[in-house]
Amino acid sequence: MARAKEFDEDAVLLKAMRLFWEQGYEKTSMVDLVNHMGVHKRSLYDTFGDKHSLYIKALNRYTRLMMDKKLDREPASVVGAIRQLFDNVITSGEGEYPKGCLIVNTAVELALHDLECKSWVNQRFADTEQLIVELIRAGQRSGELNKEMNAEWLSNYFNNALVGLRVMVKTTDDRDKLEQIVEMTMSILK
Repeated sequence: MARAKEFDEDAVLLKAMRLFWEQGYEKTSMVDLVNHMGVHKRSLYDTFGDKHSLYIKALNRYTRLMMDKKLDREPASVVGAIRQLFDNVITSGEGEYPKGCLIVNTAVELALHDLECKSWVNQRFADTEQLIVELIRAGQRSGELNKEMNAEWLSNYFNNALVGLRVMVKTTDDRDKLEQIVEMTMSILK
């Protein structure tokens, strides 16, 4: 008869996600994961599979976490909603999670040699671009944004700026500098 799990699967998955986010895939060993997650090695393998399978599950958990945070309040305008995406990046390390972005970390560390991670990263970037396209088109319909602007090009531009900002928040505590970068980026909508 199989034993019942003695741990909350989502809670330990969040622990694994956080450790991968802080240390990266290559630097995180199975021993690190067992110790950090507080589960037995056999339970870890039985529940999540090997390290790579666990990493993919952690990436998917990260996606759900970020979707919950993407637009956590109702902005007054489309420009405000796009600005909120940038503000969320600046404040990302102030809460319970590490600075930066697991998507960007995965892109830099694994996307060149791991096709599954590359596909996952490209999908997350496409999701963000789609969200921004929808915001821009809504702003164009409402008259808030110029209808002559190419929504797809702007979306690519803003996603690229978001990726760069996610790297910057890991390397500087200079909030004024980060906010100046966002102001300059947002000025393209004027």
